[in-house]
Amino acid sequence: MHILVVNDDGPPSPTSSPYVHSLVRELQAHGHTVSVCLPHTQRSWIGKAHMIGQTVKPLYYRPPPLSEPAAGLTHSDDDNDDTNTNQDSNNNNNTKAPSLEPRHGTTHPRPSTHRGTEEWILVDGTPASCVQIGLYHFFRDRGPIDLVVSGPNYGRNTTAVFALSSGTLGGALEAAVCRHRAIALSYAFFSRNHDTGIIEKATRQGVRVIEALVRDWPADGSVDLYSVNVPLLEGLEEGKVLFTGMLQNYWGKGSCFTEVDGSVDGEEEEEERIREAEAGAAGGSGKAGDEEGPECHTHKHFRWSPRFADVYKSVDDAPPGNDGWAVKEGHTSITPLKANFFQTATELHGKELQLGASRSSTFGVVSQPTEAVVPVPPTQDLPLREKEQDQQKSKPKVYALINYDDDYVQPLILAALQSQLPPDSYTLIHPPSTWNSKTSPDINLSTLIPNQDKDTKILQITPYESIDFHHASTHPHSTLINSYVIRKALIRKHFLSATVDNWVAKHPQSALATHVKRSEAFEVDFAEFLDEALVEAFDLRESLERNEGVVGVEGAEQEQEWWILKPSMSDRGQGIRLFRTMEQLQGIFDEWEPEESEDEDDDDDNDDGENDETQEGGADNDDNNNSKPGKDNESDKDNDDNNIMTSHLRHFIAQPYIHPPLLLPGLHNRKFHIRVYVLCVGSLSVYVYNDMLALFAAKPYQPPSSTTLDLDAHLTNTCLQTSSAPPASPDTSESNLVYPLTTLPLTPSQLHTIQSQIYTVTGDLFEAAARGMPIHFQPLPQAFEVYGLDFLVDADLTAWLLEVNAFPDFKQTGEGVAGRVVRGFWEGVVRRGVRGFVLGDGDDGGKGAEGDDGMQLVRRVDLGRRW
Repeated sequence: MHILVVNDDGPPSPTSSPYVHSLVRELQAHGHTVSVCLPHTQRSWIGKAHMIGQTVKPLYYRPPPLSEPAAGLTHSDDDNDDTNTNQDSNNNNNTKAPSLEPRHGTTHPRPSTHRGTEEWILVDGTPASCVQIGLYHFFRDRGPIDLVVSGPNYGRNTTAVFALSSGTLGGALEAAVCRHRAIALSYAFFSRNHDTGIIEKATRQGVRVIEALVRDWPADGSVDLYSVNVPLLEGLEEGKVLFTGMLQNYWGKGSCFTEVDGSVDGEEEEEERIREAEAGAAGGSGKAGDEEGPECHTHKHFRWSPRFADVYKSVDDAPPGNDGWAVKEGHTSITPLKANFFQTATELHGKELQLGASRSSTFGVVSQPTEAVVPVPPTQDLPLREKEQDQQKSKPKVYALINYDDDYVQPLILAALQSQLPPDSYTLIHPPSTWNSKTSPDINLSTLIPNQDKDTKILQITPYESIDFHHASTHPHSTLINSYVIRKALIRKHFLSATVDNWVAKHPQSALATHVKRSEAFEVDFAEFLDEALVEAFDLRESLERNEGVVGVEGAEQEQEWWILKPSMSDRGQGIRLFRTMEQLQGIFDEWEPEESEDEDDDDDNDDGENDETQEGGADNDDNNNSKPGKDNESDKDNDDNNIMTSHLRHFIAQPYIHPPLLLPGLHNRKFHIRVYVLCVGSLSVYVYNDMLALFAAKPYQPPSSTTLDLDAHLTNTCLQTSSAPPASPDTSESNLVYPLTTLPLTPSQLHTIQSQIYTVTGDLFEAAARGMPIHFQPLPQAFEVYGLDFLVDADLTAWLLEVNAFPDFKQTGEGVAGRVVRGFWEGVVRRGVRGFVLGDGDDGGKGAEGDDGMQLVRRVDLGRRW
């Protein structure tokens, strides 16, 4: 996750903000991307305030390196002095850098110019300001922010008295009203003796709670934020983690200000003094202000002096089960909250207050005979808001079954729904408890939602094998599914070859004629029948004979044409080989022959299923089992194919090997292919996501030859790499196989040339399948589908289509920096493919979708199919 951390205690300091750096480090250790924006000084007790009329200015804080202890924590008696404080005692909102010793980090007026420097943002504003600035003005190059964590607060935030004034809660509330998930984290201490071991336990506990809450975050909009309070006790990890309500308590009688003579400027730090009072509050009460003043005003100053004893007494007096009680008992409390004021006296809503007719006894005065509150006459219009609410309630509910069966993709889809759809527009449902994706993949929607009628809308995003196609066909107006039933024309390699050939024959000017290599498709059951299988593969046989004619001729090797062999229906890169002679090709098939005879009936059974449309899902074979990205990838390792049998593969294509590929010296001349994400909506709008990925081979490219063939130089499928990739650049030790295409050292002109070709080829391809192969590609009006297309760019900047994959393996290509591409694509999928159905606008083909979501419409084909 990308997590934004804010707080109300400011940058790390032993006296005012000791916990934040340890939390950031723990989140980073769990693999999260953490961005930090904090007030430059103490901002406790400020709630969700913003300082109007003030220009907010940043400073840049650099925490100590990993070799040093976490900043802010005291590690020796020498750290207990006041030189490490970062609190602005005058609270005058200036931007002077806090005085921090190096072991607690350093602040700077200008950002670092060295890439890779860990740097936090400090602003002279409030916690709520930090949220706004962190969400929208910094860190955007790291991708969308998935969660805002406010804290850890230096002290508890249990009960209403604390929560209503808490800057920690204020930061989380600000994030919530910005439609971001938020968690307010507070550490409740019981003494000033802060053992670093206990703080480490609290940090571990806090991160575990954060991850668990995000994992199970309600998708129905019932929770905007959580308030989490962790007690700083030795045995805190043995305590329970309880969901609790927030205790509604009040200050006792008297003032929370103490009168002082003269100016308080220059006296002890106020927050430090308040913390000391909090730690000792259990043993006594705070001082109350005067209840009766003199007849004439006396000039006085006042110091904020909250009476914590009132809070603890209210916890003691209340029954068990609230947040204050949980922390007192040593448990971690979690309080789910909505970002609003709780509405009471709901029985009065919709009624009219009669002004001047009476005075209600509610306010301690005698009522007149006429009641103050009377019902609205039936003929009178209800307030506009109430009418809108009734209309909203009358809209049919959309039930969303989101069960992608992929722990990487599932949360991305849920997050995209949450960011693109109103929270009350859909309700998540779950498959039956007995459902198993492997043993019983089918899901019956009629059983799952027994009380549905013809207007009950159902969105289903599941694996192909689990989609209730019968329900979709019988309820076309109220069902949206995430896959077409039939799409062999694209996802089977031998069908794809036929699709291209048929279209190019009728449309010779199509981009497919010059951007898809010619293919020879053939079937082989057993290696001994290879020669017969190639009888009609005229181009292939002629090329192999020509190659064999120059074997042994000095200098002729450069003129030989290499071919790539691809099994049409394999997965995980199985069976991909390079060859240039008939002898080499025969040797490949001989290698796959079993040493002992196999049951021929079993072999037939393994193939016959290809004519069964249920295999349409598995054929995303090429991707579902980490086979992708991009099996141009133009070779494979022998040990990947130990269990391959020719009769299991049967369908093959052979294509001329693309040489030479485009090589980039700045990236060690490694071969790469481009993964392109495509969305098809209805029948038929085709979108290409502008952010594309480049997937690299592990070693520098070497042309294939008869003497050496290092497959690591030819494989661009990341799941097939057998050695580490070289550094991304000579200046870094980072090793990476996947990059966003726009980050490659290409000129704007080169990038435009490549992407323009991809747009045109993709549009032509899907139109060719829809119009030219209607039996094998049938887009449905009540469906959408995502695809992964792979292209290889040659040295002349020609983009060649390699293959098409349904249900692409996003995890294989989307980890690390490429993850933002996958997240952005799914947001575009929901916006273009789902939003119209859920909100009742139908398939708008992208019309009315305001803003640039990166989805490029490349073809709209009217197939005459309607809901």
